[in-house]
Amino acid sequence: MNRLWELGYRLIAIPMFWATLRILGAFNAKIRRGIRGRKALFADLARGVARIPPGKRVWFHSSSLGEFEQAKPIIAELKRRDPDVRIIASFFSPSGLDHSRRYALADIISYLPFDTRSGAQRFITLVRPDAAVMVRYDIWPNHIWELRRRGIPILLANATMNDRSARMLPILREFHRFVYDAIDDILTVAPKDVAAFQRFGLRRARVQAIGDTRFDQVCIRSTEARRHSIIPPAILQGKKVIVAGSSWPEDEDVLLPAFTRLQAERGDLLLILVPHEPTLDRLEELERALPGSTPAIRFSCLNEYRSESVIIVDSIGILLMLYAYAHIAYVGGSFRQGVHNILEAAVFGVPVVFGPRHHNSHEPALLAEQGGAFVVRDAAELRDIIASLLTDEHARAAAGQQAARFVQSNVGATGRFLEHLEPAIRANGRPSKGHS
Repeated sequence: MNRLWELGYRLIAIPMFWATLRILGAFNAKIRRGIRGRKALFADLARGVARIPPGKRVWFHSSSLGEFEQAKPIIAELKRRDPDVRIIASFFSPSGLDHSRRYALADIISYLPFDTRSGAQRFITLVRPDAAVMVRYDIWPNHIWELRRRGIPILLANATMNDRSARMLPILREFHRFVYDAIDDILTVAPKDVAAFQRFGLRRARVQAIGDTRFDQVCIRSTEARRHSIIPPAILQGKKVIVAGSSWPEDEDVLLPAFTRLQAERGDLLLILVPHEPTLDRLEELERALPGSTPAIRFSCLNEYRSESVIIVDSIGILLMLYAYAHIAYVGGSFRQGVHNILEAAVFGVPVVFGPRHHNSHEPALLAEQGGAFVVRDAAELRDIIASLLTDEHARAAAGQQAARFVQSNVGATGRFLEHLEPAIRANGRPSKGHS
């Protein structure tokens, strides 16, 4: 049966996936970039491997930038404990790779080849990892099966599983049981994820809940962020600051009317609006959406600030630093497909507000249950929540303190993950000072 699953995946699923990718690539620039970027993948990888100094090699694979953020605390602590360990980081998404090219702790940063058997064999032959870490959910069967055949330990970090996942459907569940059972350690975020993985009937893989390294990473990044001052204090003086992070048009349809009304009532509000995709078209769209009574300025023009009530951020990579200025944070995505990272705001002791679509991860609901976050369904509710928090300083401070406690109480997953990874590296049996 296992052989049949492999053949079906290679002969049916992969050709269909590739054909779909080519068709979509005709309309999607990001997909086209990913296809073009892989043309020199193996040549670039061979040159990079030739330059790696001796040492154990650990391969980390992430779908994109968000997942790689979850790998970073593991990599940093692993390098702190053993500076000679060599890190290979791969990505499926072009944006993940592009934003991580200068990551100093990785010896190689590369695309993952498309999941053909020959591509997987060639990649693993070049990289020769002593252990492989897959982050969150980006599991490519041919790469997993090839690692398993070669006896290379495989760990899944920050694993989650929803009981309603399509992977639980009868035929797909049997296929994924075969894939997941090739992994050595599936280390999940919460006990409920362990229960969900156990529904696959895994016989070989060890499944254990150890927590989420995102809590560790957000604490590390917030410490660094507090050292920076990216908005002049004079702009913030006397203002109540609302930071809206990773917003989409659906969020702004709710956020902007609520803010405009509040600003008319109070006059002391400053909205720092951080669109998820700050393209020129999106920035201009946002500027047009604001009424004339709500003047805006772009972040890159703050040296010309003239008391505008909205700052539209036209830079990337500074959202977490901006949350440090917030009295209240609104986290976007929650009126679209799912809320973005709430931890980046909560770590600063800021009350967090988001919309109804927040079940893509378990933290938003938990934080709301504990009083550190608030769920809104429309502009009226958003306006009322913000007004209430700004009027009642005690309530706002209490919610912010609960948000910070929520983050701090969940740190430590990095150390627990390394309790599994370090023995796996040693057990591989290769010499610690190089590869033959």
